[in-house]
Amino acid sequence: MNIHFDNTYARLPERFFSKQAPAHVPEPKLIRVNLGLAAKLAIDAGWLQSADGVAVLAGNAIAEGSEPIAQAYAGHQFGGFVPQLGDGRAILLGEVVGTDGVRYDLQLKGSGRTRFSRGGDGKSALGPVLREYIVSEAMAALGVPTTRALAAVATGERVLRQEGRVPGGVFTRVAASHIRVGTFQYFLARNDIDAIRLLADYVIARHYPDAAQASNPYVALLESVAAAQADLIAQWMSLGFIHGVMNTDNTAISGETIDFGPCAFMEAFHPRCVFSSIDSRGRYAWGNQPDIGLWNVTRFAETLLPLFSEDTGEATRMAEAALAGYPERFDSRYMVRFRAKFGLPSDAPAALIQEGLDLLTSAEVDFTLFFRNLTRVAAEEDSTTLEAMFSAKVSFAPWFAKWRREASAAVRLPDMRAANPILIPRNHRVEQAIQSAYAGDYAPFHRLVDALASPYTEQTEYAGLETPPQPEEVVHQTFCGT
Repeated sequence: MNIHFDNTYARLPERFFSKQAPAHVPEPKLIRVNLGLAAKLAIDAGWLQSADGVAVLAGNAIAEGSEPIAQAYAGHQFGGFVPQLGDGRAILLGEVVGTDGVRYDLQLKGSGRTRFSRGGDGKSALGPVLREYIVSEAMAALGVPTTRALAAVATGERVLRQEGRVPGGVFTRVAASHIRVGTFQYFLARNDIDAIRLLADYVIARHYPDAAQASNPYVALLESVAAAQADLIAQWMSLGFIHGVMNTDNTAISGETIDFGPCAFMEAFHPRCVFSSIDSRGRYAWGNQPDIGLWNVTRFAETLLPLFSEDTGEATRMAEAALAGYPERFDSRYMVRFRAKFGLPSDAPAALIQEGLDLLTSAEVDFTLFFRNLTRVAAEEDSTTLEAMFSAKVSFAPWFAKWRREASAAVRLPDMRAANPILIPRNHRVEQAIQSAYAGDYAPFHRLVDALASPYTEQTEYAGLETPPQPEEVVHQTFCGT
């Protein structure tokens, strides 16, 4: 057997999911398979690239041991609660245990309608498949907890989207699990406390086993999930990453980044930066992400209240106490990451960092290139390029002088190099790769994935991918895959 499934979620009660086979596609063609990830999952990469393997990756065949299901969940979408969402275009094939001993989900995205589809076709255009492959693998290489890309397949069919009929694709996603805040909300909306308890016990066993030893394991679970979200969002912020759709159904209990629909990396820095076409009010802007993270884990806490105590008042007090640590945890992780980015000591004033970010805002400076050039200055290279990023209207010199006094470049240069990527998946490069693929040329996609595998390393052959877009190349909006 080429995939060794060991499924546990499919053995939960059937109200947790719907059994669902993937839809057949006419002409599956493998675009890329992630050989390194396949090895980690103990999956035969040669078989994955064979006709039999591609049939499974496309949804045309079901591997031995697979138990395909669509998972049930609810969620707050832009603040409004929807009591039933679920996998409307995704099928969980099953779980594997990797060579690291960790359990992983294998899921197909774009694999056809399910009972949760709510009128959609359940398919995916090729563009979102390639976008998620590029960005999720870039995030992994950047060191961010994230779902991963195992494979991308073209389906040989065309799907109708706003821009017309476009080529279709199927994406194979790997995750620590696909359990979301919205999964818990689904059962709270049905007052199914037994299901919440069963799900919480499952999550503790799978993701947070230390919580089982606490005096109240469910409070410990909340504390663990809140800490994981605080850590994750601090890391996003330090990379200029904007998730774009931080709904509770897109908030993974495991603490991984999940769902790369309208996500983007900032170029010109601004704390209110938004790319998502559906975020018209800026709810999920770069600077709002920490507060939204707390809002989301507060919704998670609400689902657990019946497990904390039979006394509603006491349960609420326990939840509030557990959530009280989130702001401090986030602030601590945020400052550690930004002090590293600026090459500053651990006691450097937060005001110096904020003043630097304010300068970036005023001058509309490229976030990644600024820190790239600041790292070069710390390495005793010429500061001319860095200074040239600021217009005459912005007084950069006073802050720069203060930074020089505070930074100990020789000592902290390794920290800066580890915190400041040279390459990110710039929005226009992702879009160019997608448009080339629509024209039948996958070379830009493969080149971008290859380059982003080593984002902190000097790679002269990919130097052109460092540059920000020309005015005509700027991507102003990103779109959800549906």
